[in-house]
Amino acid sequence: MVTYLDAATAPLRNTGQIRLYDEAAFDGMRKASQMTARCLDALVDLVKPGVPTNAIDRFVFEFGMDHGGLPATLNYRGFKKSTCTSINHVVCHGFPDDKPLREGDIVNIDVTFIVDGWHGDSSRMYPVGQIKRAAERLLEVTHESLMRGIAAVKPGARTGAIGHAIQSYAEAERCSVVRDFCGHGVGQIFHDAPNILHYGNASEGVELRKGMIFTIEPMINLGRPHVKVLSDGWTAVTRDRSLSAQYEHSVGVTDDGCEIFTASPAGLFAPGIAV
Repeated sequence: MVTYLDAATAPLRNTGQIRLYDEAAFDGMRKASQMTARCLDALVDLVKPGVPTNAIDRFVFEFGMDHGGLPATLNYRGFKKSTCTSINHVVCHGFPDDKPLREGDIVNIDVTFIVDGWHGDSSRMYPVGQIKRAAERLLEVTHESLMRGIAAVKPGARTGAIGHAIQSYAEAERCSVVRDFCGHGVGQIFHDAPNILHYGNASEGVELRKGMIFTIEPMINLGRPHVKVLSDGWTAVTRDRSLSAQYEHSVGVTDDGCEIFTASPAGLFAPGIAV
């Protein structure tokens, strides 16, 4: 049975209960999330052919240090980087390294900063130079999938409505939805209840209530939905080596919908594509 509790009185660990946050918590999420959004905005000029993803990782770390934010992924469960960089057929959790980006690549950059105890979690796709139309279309479909999922958020709806909105659109566009990873509760805990599936039926799942905070982060493939995790224990790739894309926002449920905490202040959430 699902239970809800006042986040102000809840222990700082994932108990499986769903936290309901107040306006002060929303303020904390706004501050952390906007730092993340500004960092992702600043990366638009850095992502280009010849730039190694380690340079992106260093930029994220230094941005956090300069602005009072700690990268949440750094040393998280053994992950040694300040960001995840997932290129082409990498679905998520790619490790930054010294290999340079190439013309025509697409890369997801996932950043979470901790500011005053709050986690601002977001990721975006970046085209590297000129990309092929198939890749551009995948980015368009994935971004639209996220926005349709967000549009389904309102008090009284079920989490399944989010997944249904994403799945019905992406599959109608002849793409597939990854099942192995999902969105999650976020706030003072990096990964909390509930899980937010990106597929499903609108009448299923947890009831959404005002004060809930979570991420929506659909991973959409041009090919089949199946993935595998490599021997490093983190990097997930498409089994058929088809392109994969992901966009992510942190949102909070309001009286009549939701607030997007990680909205781009410069309007650069989907660089390189028409939305």
